Amino acid sequence: MRKTTETRFQDPVLGVVAVRRSSRARRIILRINPAREVVLTLPLRASLDDGLRFLQSRRDWILAAKQRVPERVALPPEEVARLRKEAADWLPARLEALAARHGFHYKQLRLKYNHSNWGSCSARGNINLNICLMAVPESLRDYVLLHELCHLQYLNHGAAFHALLESCCPDHLRLQKELRAYAGLLAK
Repeated sequence: MRKTTETRFQDPVLGVVAVRRSSRARRIILRINPAREVVLTLPLRASLDDGLRFLQSRRDWILAAKQRVPERVALPPEEVARLRKEAADWLPARLEALAARHGFHYKQLRLKYNHSNWGSCSARGNINLNICLMAVPESLRDYVLLHELCHLQYLNHGAAFHALLESCCPDHLRLQKELRAYAGLLAK
């Protein structure tokens, strides 16, 4: 079973740093989340000192990476309501069409206003999609839908998953890169 704990602290130069310990982590991982916070994930066997040394050794990269993360956009309630309606009108039919075209079968679709991802797929075959997909170009929406449909077969990002995604969406790497420009929409 996956086990994760988190503590947060304020670094005078880097800002908020979240330190997570994860039973699934095999190495020290450093990320910048959509709120421009630094997330340091440590395997259970790594010491906090090891993590903090790693953090300090990557300080220049962190500062540069934080500048590349788009600023979060606060959507007013009216905009959220509009996106929710558009998503309900468009996403279910499009997901069904793509699933039928590529031979995928999912159980349920849920539409959410999510701050952390564009979509997800559960081991039970359920797909969640972010209503903010309605604010990105249709080609990027299709990429996210196909990405989640491929997770029905592979619940990871391994080689087999990427081969399947490549067969369904040959330009997925370009689309994935383009989607990063819209990360600011993932804010609540």
